[in-house]
Amino acid sequence: MNAPVQLIRPGPSHVDRYCDALRRGWSADNVRGQAAADEELALLLSDPDSYYQRSDDPIGIGLVTLPDGSQAQRLPWMRRWIFADDAMAGSINLRWQAGTEALPPHVLGHIGYAVVPWLQGRGIASAALAALLPEARALGLRWVELTTDDDNAASQRVIARCGGTLVEHFNKPAAYGGKPSQRWRIPL
Repeated sequence: MNAPVQLIRPGPSHVDRYCDALRRGWSADNVRGQAAADEELALLLSDPDSYYQRSDDPIGIGLVTLPDGSQAQRLPWMRRWIFADDAMAGSINLRWQAGTEALPPHVLGHIGYAVVPWLQGRGIASAALAALLPEARALGLRWVELTTDDDNAASQRVIARCGGTLVEHFNKPAAYGGKPSQRWRIPL
């Protein structure tokens, strides 16, 4: 990728391009897909200020609804929109628990990312992940874990490029698709 990748806190100056990607069918949620994109778009259009405020939640306020319909305490987290050459390219987020690298069972990894299909294969995900790692280090984390499906070689390459090593093979819980998956760790 020739263009620099920027991680941008969600806000009004970039929302039109982000909403356009959602309207085009892209979603950062690889489990719920279009339904999640539609919900995110509706929230952005109806209450953008709330959406922007929730993009940085260092405390973990409220509950999150899990894929099986149950609820759990929301973890502290941050969301960033990925821009490359001034084009909306995706999103990346970081979740954590203060004072530990441990995550509750319903959280499969510290970092999740998704690049819009029309910009994949250009090194954007690798650059975005590399740019987010200092944020995780600044929170006191000694490592971050990421998960990927066994058949997602592109994501495995992204994680490896950023210093990740394979920790284990496992099957995701049924609520997350039940697919054979891999857990990777990147030391900070």
